[in-house]
Amino acid sequence: MKVLIENRQKTTKISQQEIKRDSAVLLRLLGLKDAELSLLLVDDRRMRRLNYKYRGIDRTTDVLSFPQQELPATFNFMLGDVVINLQATKRQAPEHGLSFNEELRWLLVHGVLHLIGYDHEKSKYAERKMRAMERELLAHLPCLVKKG
Repeated sequence: MKVLIENRQKTTKISQQEIKRDSAVLLRLLGLKDAELSLLLVDDRRMRRLNYKYRGIDRTTDVLSFPQQELPATFNFMLGDVVINLQATKRQAPEHGLSFNEELRWLLVHGVLHLIGYDHEKSKYAERKMRAMERELLAHLPCLVKKG
């Protein structure tokens, strides 16, 4: 398993080592030990540009996910890219009653679940299913409380 991190923002200091560790634990929990994951850490400005370019929405957001391919059965593969806006992470954490690191881990889990096909926007059932999986996974990552 390989986790690639590119930090393209300067507004927030972050431990790439912790993110890599949490990403590796997450991939193992999902049974994706042969997967490669790319994480891009950005600020509001860059996220707004990406959101507009790929979704046609001219505002910033907290996380975007870009799956690379259908999940293969047995060999190493690139799962996809997760883009996390660290300025949004910092803003949202107090609103959700979480620390910055807890919010960041939740966004990581949320983004990776999108990569493997979860989509909370499809239906109420799909949203409940995704939220339940988020809670289950977050319970196994270090230093986290469950997000409702």
